[in-house]
Amino acid sequence: MSEPTWISLLPPLLAIGLAIKTRQVYLSLAGGVWLGCTILSGWNPAVGLSESIEFGVRVLGCTPEVPGEPCNAGEAKVVLFTLVIGALIATLSASGGVAGFVSWLERRRWVTNGRRAQFLAWIIGVVIFIESNITVLVAGSVSRPLFDRYRISREKLAYLIDSTSAPICILIPLNAWGAYNLGILNRLGVEDSLGVFLNSILFNFYSFAAVLLALGVVLWKLDWGPMKRAEKRAARGEVLSPGAMPMMDEGVLGGEEPPPVHPRALNMVVPVVVLVLMMPLGLWITGDGNIRGGEGSTSVLWASMAGLAAAWILLLVQKAYKVAELVKIALRGAGGLVPLALILILALALGDVAGALGTGDYVAGLVEGNLAPMAFLPLVFIVSSAVAFSIGSSWGTFAIMIPIVVPAAATMQLELAPFLAAALSGGIFGDHCSPISDTTVISSMASATDHVDHVRTQLPYALAGGAVATGCFTVAGAFL
Repeated sequence: MSEPTWISLLPPLLAIGLAIKTRQVYLSLAGGVWLGCTILSGWNPAVGLSESIEFGVRVLGCTPEVPGEPCNAGEAKVVLFTLVIGALIATLSASGGVAGFVSWLERRRWVTNGRRAQFLAWIIGVVIFIESNITVLVAGSVSRPLFDRYRISREKLAYLIDSTSAPICILIPLNAWGAYNLGILNRLGVEDSLGVFLNSILFNFYSFAAVLLALGVVLWKLDWGPMKRAEKRAARGEVLSPGAMPMMDEGVLGGEEPPPVHPRALNMVVPVVVLVLMMPLGLWITGDGNIRGGEGSTSVLWASMAGLAAAWILLLVQKAYKVAELVKIALRGAGGLVPLALILILALALGDVAGALGTGDYVAGLVEGNLAPMAFLPLVFIVSSAVAFSIGSSWGTFAIMIPIVVPAAATMQLELAPFLAAALSGGIFGDHCSPISDTTVISSMASATDHVDHVRTQLPYALAGGAVATGCFTVAGAFL
């Protein structure tokens, strides 16, 4: 298509519409890819279906951007990372590291009251920033017994770990979230994608608001509405609300049987430390001594594999498992994150289709001269929030919104970082509010609380953070 028209809006709109109707992110993204390919093929649905498959395959392919030069397989590496991180989660679960960490805390009496228990949950969420599900599961497993002991509501635990998982992960480029978004930016041809992402962190207002508000709740007991009632109930020794159906998570961080190894905090701490330290080292190596010039997708894959290797070495030295048993555990964990890998493939394919249709250029043409940055910046945040709330996936939202926002900002000759931040921040806000978000569900599970109770008690805090972020984006837009 030589000149993008309103038709270029149809694929992302279909993805959003299907998400609202079906609550299925896979179907929504696949539908958007198919419609986009159908349009590109001259409205031939059969050819569009064939091309949809090809777009998905190209995500995993390795085609040189310039003939004769090395190819870029960044997207395939990020997909592999999701499988390796799944293997790492399962291995950490089987290592007894979480139970060992809890015992270590108790021996040193670092947690002696309810406020310290809450601060522990918050600090774990901040420190373990590699992957949101790891953050939630570790923080929930470690903190839940302490919350029950000191009569702090499980709803409060679910809120704290939910508010320090995705909001923290999106602020750190050295993890899966950073690699995923850098992959989208690279696919869109953004120069110095890592620099743009780093600059966007300062404008990610909702994430900062969510994390700081959660800290304020811990320090100053800011209990509002349903959360205040939950805290009064827990203070009476009532762990759950009447009629609650807790999403129990026995077996999430460990099998039904205890691991065949003495619980050691070392088994959790060492692999996580190796993973964290290997990421900047990988960037330094792939960037020939320049971290900002490194390959994010390669580095995050190296880091996850190094963390998995460290976990395996520890367990083999302790003679807890044989190699064959570790392989089975790793494969089981990798299989658990296949759905995430599928979202990633569909998301990148939809971004390619939107780029081919010129969706972002068309949106930019609509707003250029008609909508001031002061209005456009918060509008990106609000639309991203609505999409994320509808589909329950921040990653799916990034795939829909970033390919629209990047060319729009370029056409309007505006700095990209604030608009990227608005799309990312909105994705986190909507995901934080959504009852169908995987992070929200896993937070309820890891806290062993009723899912509806978690959503009800968290929503007032999320809306407060969203209001702050909207105001900040409006002010920031005035200076663009």
